[in-house]
This record gives sequence, structure tokens and C-alpha cells, in this order.
Amino acid sequence: MAMDPAGGADLTGGLRVGLDVGGTKVLGVLLEGEVVRATVRRPTRPGTDGVVATAAEAVRELCADAGVEVAGLAAVGLGLPGVVEPSTGTVSHAVNLGIDLSGVPVGPLLSAELGGVPVTVENDLNCAALGAADRLGLQDMAFLALGTGVAAGLVLGGHLRRGHAGAAGEVGHLPYRADGPLCACGQRGCLELYASGSALDAAWPDAVPAPQAVFAAAAAGEPRAVDLRAGFADAVATAVRFLVLTCDVADVVLGGGVAQLGTPLLEAVGDAVDRQAADSPFLRSLQLRDRLRLTSSVPVGAIGAALVTRGDAPGHGQDHDARLPDRGASVLPGPGVAPEDRENPIETVAMTRRTH
Repeated sequence: MAMDPAGGADLTGGLRVGLDVGGTKVLGVLLEGEVVRATVRRPTRPGTDGVVATAAEAVRELCADAGVEVAGLAAVGLGLPGVVEPSTGTVSHAVNLGIDLSGVPVGPLLSAELGGVPVTVENDLNCAALGAADRLGLQDMAFLALGTGVAAGLVLGGHLRRGHAGAAGEVGHLPYRADGPLCACGQRGCLELYASGSALDAAWPDAVPAPQAVFAAAAAGEPRAVDLRAGFADAVATAVRFLVLTCDVADVVLGGGVAQLGTPLLEAVGDAVDRQAADSPFLRSLQLRDRLRLTSSVPVGAIGAALVTRGDAPGHGQDHDARLPDRGASVLPGPGVAPEDRENPIETVAMTRRTH
């Protein structure tokens, strides 16, 4: 039976809230089974007290909209940027939230504010990967987030993977240009310096949002924009190629802020993938372009945050694996697998990412 983090009641049913907490906004959903009963969007207030208060207000608003009591919730899931420890509900170095300290007990603080409702804390990219897999009905995928930086959340064979040191999916820090500029991580020419929304902002500083402006200008034939779009798409295609070559995922879902471009982004990256594979029979055989997908407009991060509260997800007293049942319509955390019983240990996505 799935237990809450304190070892209490079954968490497989009932109403649960998921909150995707970012530097500027909190997106929340109230989930009943697979159905989203209510949604909310609130501006984020910085600092530990601000984040906890904003999250609590979002939970209360969701419950009021749905006509339910906060005390009737099975659990609340909180997706946060920074270094997250699900087993304790703490977050460290979430600088985008104004939380600079280590081991800040955001989960326990929110639980106390909500009268003891169980709260699970998870990395925001983990949540987005799980939510995208659920809504798109995928069991084997990479969620490639193109935003301030670049990183991938991984669902492999029905498992979320975090990795041994929390660095699984950090494709943004693979070297792309050996003679490139210095990255914040200390390496040179990292992929995220070329494949991120920040890269487009820096290259096209006179328009906001830069991705939309660059792609619109490229569609109109502006030469500099055409070159910039091609270079950006090549860098994203390289991330796609790395993910398929290392994990052989069936689908690579493009997400993050840049993915709001929609079909033009998908087509540009698909063309770049085809160019990279043109001289390689091996790469062509992998049908990379056919694996590309776009995330939907639904708040996958908030949905994923609600889903991590189900079953023996990370932080529920098991090991660091979260096994997801093989079912067609959606993907949900299931029982953990003891290390000695694993033939192919698969863990969960990096909790250290998006801190820069």
C-alpha cells in the first residue's frame, strides 16, 4: 500500500494538488484521479516565507474553486527549482525563488500551514517530465526543457530517472563548441549557451520575447535571423541526438518557454536533425525526426507535482527509484524497487538543475 511521507494513510486515491513554483509565478492544479478539477495562477512572492505563503494561498484557492476542504486533500506536491531532497522536503540554493540557504524545509513548513496535509517536494523538471509523460501517454521519453538553460527530464521504461549524483539529463552542459565562451559551470562552449532561450535573448536583445521575434524575422527572410534560427535549431538537434544515442528514448518532447513557438520550432529542429543525420546511415536508421514531440499547453509541471504524491514516489521512504506502471493513458509513480532486485536500475531526474 502506498504510504504518505510520515508513514500514514494510503495515497493512491482522492484529491491532490500539484504546484509548479517558478521565479515569477505559481501554477497549480487540483487533480481528482486523472481529471483536472481546478487550476490557479498566482505571482510568486520571494523568500522562504513568501514561497510558502503563495503556495498555501494557491492550495486554498483551488479547494475553494472546487468546493472542497483543504483537510480533505490526500496530499500536495510542490515542484521547485534548485537542489531538492524529497525525503526531507527541503530545498537548497533555489536562487530564483530568493532562497539562498541550504536545507530549507519548505515541505514541512507548507504542511504545517495547511494543517498537516502531507506535502511532497520534488525538482520542477522531474515534475514536468512526469506530467508530460502522463498527459501524452508515454512510457519512454525525454522532456527537453528549453528555457533559461537546457536540461532533460527522463522517463525510461516507466521510471523517472534522477541519477546517482542527481545529474541525469544535464545535456545542457555537454561541450558543443570547444572554443566557445565560458559557461557558469566552469566549462567552455556548453550546449545551453547555444540551445537555450537565454542564448536567443543575448543574440537578439532588442525584442521580447526573443524566440518569437527571431523565428518571425526568419520566416520573413531576414538573413541574420535565418542564420540565428539555424544555429539555435542545430544546437537543440544536437541535444536530441545525444539523448537518443545515450538513452534511446522513443520520444523527445520539447518543452520549456521556447517550446511556446510550437510548430515552427518543431519543424526547425526536425530539419536540423535531418541535416545532422544526412551523412550517417546509422543516424538515419534511428529516425530521429519521428521521435520529436511538442508538449501540450496543459500545465505539465503542476500535474507532475500532483502525480509525485502517489505511491512510493521518491521521498516516500523507499530508494531513489520511482517505478511507473505500464498503462496506456497516463504514467503514475508505483512501488519502489529495492536495489538488490533491480536488473536495470533506473532512478529519477536531476534535482540539481536550473540553479543558474
